[in-house]
Amino acid sequence: MMVVKITLRQSANCGGKGPLGWRAGSCGLLGSGGAPSPAPSASPTATRWLSRVTSVSTQQPPRQVQGLSERSRLPPRTLHDALSDARWPCLDPRPPVTPVRSAPQPQLDPEPEGDSDDSTALGTLEFTLLFDTDNSTLHCTAHRAKGLKPPASGSMDTFVKANLLPGASKASQLRTRTVRGTRGPVWEETLTYHGFTLQDARRKTLRLCVCEDPWLRRRRRVPPLGELRVPLRKLVPNRARSFDVCLERRRLTKRPKSLDTARGMSLYEQEVEAELASEERGRVLLSLCYSSQRGGLLVGVLRCAHLAPMDANGYSDPFVRLFLHPNTGRKSKYKTSVRKKTLNPEFNEEFFYAGPREELAQKTLLVSVWDYDLGTADDFIGGVQLSSRAGGERQQHWRECLGHSDRRLELWHPLDGAPLQLSD
Repeated sequence: MMVVKITLRQSANCGGKGPLGWRAGSCGLLGSGGAPSPAPSASPTATRWLSRVTSVSTQQPPRQVQGLSERSRLPPRTLHDALSDARWPCLDPRPPVTPVRSAPQPQLDPEPEGDSDDSTALGTLEFTLLFDTDNSTLHCTAHRAKGLKPPASGSMDTFVKANLLPGASKASQLRTRTVRGTRGPVWEETLTYHGFTLQDARRKTLRLCVCEDPWLRRRRRVPPLGELRVPLRKLVPNRARSFDVCLERRRLTKRPKSLDTARGMSLYEQEVEAELASEERGRVLLSLCYSSQRGGLLVGVLRCAHLAPMDANGYSDPFVRLFLHPNTGRKSKYKTSVRKKTLNPEFNEEFFYAGPREELAQKTLLVSVWDYDLGTADDFIGGVQLSSRAGGERQQHWRECLGHSDRRLELWHPLDGAPLQLSD
């Protein structure tokens, strides 16, 4: 910035009476050294020039020197240093301009897409389903889960629970082992439903839940971390199908007033249990073989599935009775061992009835499933009759067995609520 120093004193020649009355004593420019340069003698031309100089404000912008401004003479510095170091004054004579900050614009929440909030936030489950029609089984392999949302307890000890709907939840309930301490558990475990037929595939749905460890669930009643439901009619028999599906929240529906016998009973499974309690009693897997070497009929009781619960704990203590009618005597009656607290018992026991095929073809085999009760009468669960006078698969199973020797035939039979004869 250029500094002008002007000194005026009264002219001796004019005696203060001249037109100006004052003359320029000295005029100089202060350079970098601060020493003023000598001023020439006063003259009208100089006086007019000095008047113009004094009228010029020092607010003019810095002059250019060989194309560079005064600002460019400073040593090079970064922008951060220039803004943070107070020892470097601003050389711009113009007042600093305070930037005007615009008001923050409100951020719009993204539009929800269906159940994205309930699904992607809960994690995903990878599993594989296979319907084996040759063995009447449904295999569900739970592979892994990803991105599970921690529950309120903070525990990440999880397992997978499976149920077939509609039907009693405990009769079709299977579960994997517990994997502890991870949001991405890997199970690689197969759950198998025995006695699964084409009719079941057409009308049933598989429900899979990712749940907390059982010891935490005993403290309080908590919902699962997430669930999903797969209509089994979409499965192709004897062909595995893999799924990677987002988990959803548990579905709740109101119970009809006709079924509202207790408060707080609004779960979908409870409604289905009440509606279908009288329809499904379970099923039994029987094997029949006429042995030519022993000269009689071999009856194998292999297993039962989805039995109706008869005890207060929601389970049964099942066993199976066999009776070949109209034979009399102890050799016509057999009974399996008792399986405690289960609705899917496995027996694998075999019994023998002696006699020629022609005589056996005129008789009826009564198979009944019971719930064992200590000190009281046993509860009847269901039964089935096999004879040449029966209908459907029961008649076909009986005739094919007696029509061929040394050929074992296995078949699932649904249980009836009231067989014709259950005599001991």
